Amino acid sequence: MQRIESTQNKRFKTIRSLNTKKYRSELSLFIAEGLKVVATAMENGWAPKYLVMTPDAQANDFCRKVVQWGEERGAMCLETPPALLALLSTAENPPDIIGVFEQKWMPPEQAIPGDHQLWLALEEIRDAGNLGTIIRTVDAVGGAGIILAGDCCDAYSTRTVRATMGAIFSVPLVRMDKQAFHEKLKAWPGEKVGTHLAGAVDFRRAYRRPVLLVMGTEGHGLSPEVTAICDQLVKIPMVGKSDSLNLSIATALMLFEINREQLGRLDG
Repeated sequence: MQRIESTQNKRFKTIRSLNTKKYRSELSLFIAEGLKVVATAMENGWAPKYLVMTPDAQANDFCRKVVQWGEERGAMCLETPPALLALLSTAENPPDIIGVFEQKWMPPEQAIPGDHQLWLALEEIRDAGNLGTIIRTVDAVGGAGIILAGDCCDAYSTRTVRATMGAIFSVPLVRMDKQAFHEKLKAWPGEKVGTHLAGAVDFRRAYRRPVLLVMGTEGHGLSPEVTAICDQLVKIPMVGKSDSLNLSIATALMLFEINREQLGRLDG
């Protein structure tokens, strides 16, 4: 266990730089905050590059187990005062431990759907909080993965990762430019479904698998090009004055409806 006492420490500077998109991209690393989230990484087989913690964190038996796991997998474990750890965190209430991990991206050619799978594609999503919430929801419904199409926000930003509550470690992510995504969409072997205000079909229906659900940007929805490729455009009915829903809410409704049979019913 090495100790960091100064903001001038080289490793401290490297980790702190990960709160900036430029350095996350250059180093292909990201920060995950809190014992529960780091433990989720452990459960999903992600090996940390660094574990940084306060002295008090090691009073927790489970935290010591996580540190031992990290050391066994080659992580550099660093101890630092709470005031310095707070500078590495963007949370209002900084945790006692953070992990630094390598970003993982599934190659586009490996995003091959199984017969009964549900995949989600997000076209140029821009809000990190929405993306993190959606990743968490895909995990909750047993979705197979997420395709980020075009110019999307950073899936490994601290805000996104925090909103996933650890699901970032269990949901495969794929990046595609617009053209590659259009080709993927055209070749999809099952049903390609988009939500659209002009949709004539109620979203509460049966879907032909494997399903690719496509959701558009927060402000403008699906692009005309993607709209034209979808097999079916569906609409979530609303009786109030609003004509649209928050993207993460609309996506959650769609995901749970599509996987309704797979999720089963809880009786009693």
